[in-house]
Amino acid sequence: MNCEPCRFGGRPVTAAEARELMIKIPAWRRETRKGVKRLLREFSFIGFDDAFEFSGRIADLAREQDHHPTMLVEYGKVTIRWWTHKINGLHMNDFIMAAKTDDIFREMAEVRN
Repeated sequence: MNCEPCRFGGRPVTAAEARELMIKIPAWRRETRKGVKRLLREFSFIGFDDAFEFSGRIADLAREQDHHPTMLVEYGKVTIRWWTHKINGLHMNDFIMAAKTDDIFREMAEVRN
């Protein structure tokens, strides 16, 4: 599934839709910062190199889908937040990207094991 172009004034997901979609991405949590609903997940790594590689793969995905997260890269950890700036909240695209982010994390874990 790919992201669809989002326009200013687009429809955010409803609370009921968000609850249903969260079932598909159980490691993520919803937060509200400055009145804006977002998806948040922290990913743990051994060292900086894996964290940096992961963030690069997420950056590639973001460019490909034209939907961009906030990322904080630290030693052994990457924090990612997805939300849609144009609607100041959560759109279906954010849930799609969270699932794709999980896929990349899983792929990297499989290669390492």
